[in-house]
Amino acid sequence: MLQYLKKIKLIVLVSCTTLTAFAQKINTKEANRLEKLAQQVTIIRDNWGIPHIYGKTDADAVFGLLYAQCEDDFKRIEMNYIEKLGRLAEIKGESVLYNDLEIRLLIDAEDAKSDYKKAPMWLKKLLNSYADAINFYLYKHPEIKPALLTHFEPWYPLLWTDGSIGAISTADLSTAELKAFYSGNNDKVAYVEREKNVQTGSNGFAFAPSKTADGNSILYINPHTTFYFRPEVQVTSEEGLNAYGAVTWGQFFIYQGFNENCGWMHTSSNVDVADMYAEKITNKKGKLFYEFDKKLVPVIEKEITINYTEKGKLIAKKIKTYFTNNGPIMAKRDGKWISLKSMNRSMNSLIQSWVRTKSKNFEEYKKAMYLKANTSNNTVYADNKGNIAYWHGNYIPIRDKTLNWSKVIDGSVSATQWKGLHDVNETVHLYNPVNGWIQNCNSTPYTSAAENSPKKENYLPYMAPDGENFRGVNAVRIFSKGNNYTLDKVIADGYNTKLSIFEVLIPSLITVFEKNIKTTDPEYSDLIEPITLLKNWDYYAKENSVATTLAVEWAYKLDPIIQKAYIDEGEPDQVENTKRFAQNATTSQLIPQLQSVLKELKTKWGTWQVAWGEINRFQRTSGDLVLQYDDSKPSLPIAFGPSSWGSLPAFRSNYQNNSKKRYGYNGNSFVCAVEFGPKIKAKSLLAGGNSGDETSKHFTDQAEMYQKGKFKDVLFYKEDITKNAERTYHPGE
Repeated sequence: MLQYLKKIKLIVLVSCTTLTAFAQKINTKEANRLEKLAQQVTIIRDNWGIPHIYGKTDADAVFGLLYAQCEDDFKRIEMNYIEKLGRLAEIKGESVLYNDLEIRLLIDAEDAKSDYKKAPMWLKKLLNSYADAINFYLYKHPEIKPALLTHFEPWYPLLWTDGSIGAISTADLSTAELKAFYSGNNDKVAYVEREKNVQTGSNGFAFAPSKTADGNSILYINPHTTFYFRPEVQVTSEEGLNAYGAVTWGQFFIYQGFNENCGWMHTSSNVDVADMYAEKITNKKGKLFYEFDKKLVPVIEKEITINYTEKGKLIAKKIKTYFTNNGPIMAKRDGKWISLKSMNRSMNSLIQSWVRTKSKNFEEYKKAMYLKANTSNNTVYADNKGNIAYWHGNYIPIRDKTLNWSKVIDGSVSATQWKGLHDVNETVHLYNPVNGWIQNCNSTPYTSAAENSPKKENYLPYMAPDGENFRGVNAVRIFSKGNNYTLDKVIADGYNTKLSIFEVLIPSLITVFEKNIKTTDPEYSDLIEPITLLKNWDYYAKENSVATTLAVEWAYKLDPIIQKAYIDEGEPDQVENTKRFAQNATTSQLIPQLQSVLKELKTKWGTWQVAWGEINRFQRTSGDLVLQYDDSKPSLPIAFGPSSWGSLPAFRSNYQNNSKKRYGYNGNSFVCAVEFGPKIKAKSLLAGGNSGDETSKHFTDQAEMYQKGKFKDVLFYKEDITKNAERTYHPGE
C-alpha cells in the first residue's frame, strides 16, 4: 500500500508540473465540454483488467471505448494511425519511405475528410467521440509523449474502415516494384516488403444445435495476429449496443465478437478484390496520356510529399505520381505501366463494421452484409436461434468471366472494367448446412462443411481462389467426428495440435532414407535414431516432444513451396504442393536438411534431443512495439506449433538476435468460445494480458493460462461484472 501511495503521489506531482503546458492546446470551454462527456460514461474494469464500457448513447460508449484503449496501450493506437496516414518515415526514417508512398496512393486522406463531412449524423457523432476520447486522454495524461500525433482528428477512422490487420489490397504488386517505378532504383533501401505467402490468418468455427450438448449454437473465435494487436473489451449503450470481443487498437467497433443475439468471426480472405491493369501510355509534347477505348485521356499527375527523419531532422521528398481511370500507377512490367484498381477504404465499410455489431438476428446481420463493403474478410456466424452461416468475402466486383483476374489485364478498353458488385446471394456462402458445423481456416470455402460445402463449379474462379491448407484438413477431420459439443469441448478441439503436414512429409522422408541410404555409411549413421523417432511419432506437437522439434526445424529447410499459403486462380494450393513435393522428393531434398537440423541443435544445445517446449517459448518482458527477446530472461514453454504445418492453435516463433530459443510473436491472440443459450455463456483467453503496461498485473496475468489453453469465464452481464469489479470510474478520473 505504501508503494502504491508513493506511485499516486508521483503521478500527481508529474501532472501538476506538466499539465498546464499541455492543456494550453485545449481551451477552458473545450476542456469543460470533454469533462462533461466523460461524466456520461462509466468504465468498469474486471479482475482481468478487461474494460466494460457503459454509456447512454452509442457516442458515449465510443468515447469510453477509446479512452480505455488509450489507458491500455496508447502507443499502439497512435502507430496504427501513423501508418494509415502514410507518415511512418517521420519516425522510422527513410527506410520506410516507399511504404508511406504506397499508403498515400491507396488511401487518400482528402477522401476521408470528404466522407466525414457528408457522413450521416449518427456516424459523425461516433467519429467525433473517437477523436474527443483520445484527445481527452492526452489532455489528462501529459506524461504521455506521442511519437508524432499530438491531436487526433475525427476523420482518422475513415482511413481504416476494416478491422483486419491486412486490409490493404495490392493484388500481386510489391512495394519493391513501386519503389523501382518512382525512383528508378531497384535496391532494397527505403521500403519494407510485405510477407505474402506466409500463413498468419485465423480460425472460425460454428456449431449448430444438432451438434451441441445443450441444443444451443456455439461460435469459436480464433484470430491469428501479431501478439497484442487486439485487446478484449465490452461496449454497451442504451441505444441497443452490447458487444463483447476483440477490438483493433484505435478502432471503435468490436471486430470479432458477439452480442446477446449473435456472434461473428472474421478470417482473412483471398477473394480477388484488387486488379492490375496494363496501361497504354503516350507522350505528346511532354504531356502524358493513356488510351481508353481508342481515345487518349490525360494522365492525372499528383505531387505527393513524404517527410522522413534523418539525423534528427525532417527532410521532404517530393514524388510526382500518376493515375488513370483505373487507379494509381504502381509498377512497370514488360515495358508497360501497371495501375491498381482497389477499394482500400470507404465510408460504407466503416458503417458495415459498426451496424453488424448491433444485429439482433440473422436477417439483420444479412442486411449488414448487403452493404457489400467488407473487402478483406470471410465471416463465420452463429446466433441464439440456432443459425450458423458462412460468407466467403463480401465485396466482390463483377468482371469478365473469361479472363484470369489474377493476371495483369488490359486497361485500355472498357470491356475489362468492373461492372458493379456481386449480390451477396451470388457469392460463395453457406447457411445452416445439414452436417451442423462450419469451419474456415483461411482455406477454401469448398471444404467449409465437408461434403455439404458450397460447390466450386457453381461459382466464378475469382470469388474463391483460396486453396486448401493443413489447418483446414485438420479441422474437417476433427469436426466430422465431433458431437455433443460444449464450450470446453470446442476449446479442446480448437487446441488440437496435430501437425497434419507431416502425415505427408514424414513418410516420404522414411521411404527415401530406407531406399537410398546405407545405415552402415558413417556419413548417415547419426540419422538412424532421429529418423526412427520421427517414424514412431504421432504428429502431435507436445511440450516434451523431441520429434516435434526435429520435424518443425526440418520443414522450414525444405522447398519453400510447401509454405505458400495464398494462391492465385489456377495455382496448386499448399496441400497439393506438399503432396507433389513429397511424392517426387529426392535424397538431396530431404536428407541434408535433417542433417543440418541435427548439427544446429548440437551446436546450440550440445545434443539434438531437445524437447519442443524447451525451444519454443512465450516471452513478454516489455510493452514495446518491437519486442526484444532474451534467453536469460523468464519465458514459458509452448506446446503448440506453427499454423503453417496444420496446428489449429497457432504459435509462430523464430530465433531472435542469435537466440538459442525460438520466441513466439504471432498466432493465437484473442480466443473466445461463446454459447448462445437463454443467457450468454462464454470463455476467453488473451496472449499475455490485456494491458500494454509492463508494470500492470494485467500485463502477463493470462500468460500461464495461454500456455496451458486454460480459458477464463467471460463476464458479460453487469451483475457478474460488478461482483468482479476491480475499479469503477469515469474517463479522466
